[in-house]
Amino acid sequence: MKLTTKGRYAVMAMADLASNEDIKPVSLNEISIRQNISLSYLEQLFLKLKNNHLVKSVRGPRGGYMLDKKAKDIKLSSIISAVDEEVKTLNCKKDSKKGCDGRSVKCITHYLWDDLEKHINGFFENKNLNELVSKQENIF
Repeated sequence: MKLTTKGRYAVMAMADLASNEDIKPVSLNEISIRQNISLSYLEQLFLKLKNNHLVKSVRGPRGGYMLDKKAKDIKLSSIISAVDEEVKTLNCKKDSKKGCDGRSVKCITHYLWDDLEKHINGFFENKNLNELVSKQENIF
């Protein structure tokens, strides 16, 4: 399975933002410190998140970022997709006429991995940011 740091860090940063935005906009520096994610990496991620209308920026000395929608309206799949990430369990192109190994047939486990990919993507589609944050708050 392939889900790079882009997708994982974007979800982490959005969960941090959702957990801490009650009082004021949250700076990327604060998220960087709390989540141990490089500030320059967060800047790249938040540009994409902003372009996809998941966050909005607030300028000024008390500026930072806020969610552009309610946490319950932000699917985890939307966050992952916004940073150009996808969950992929197959090495081949699913819709290709060629098989997984470049031959004319799909490999023997092709449909197993394809079903897993659908399951994982469905999981992210059915989870929202509010659920993630609520679950975390119940731990503490």
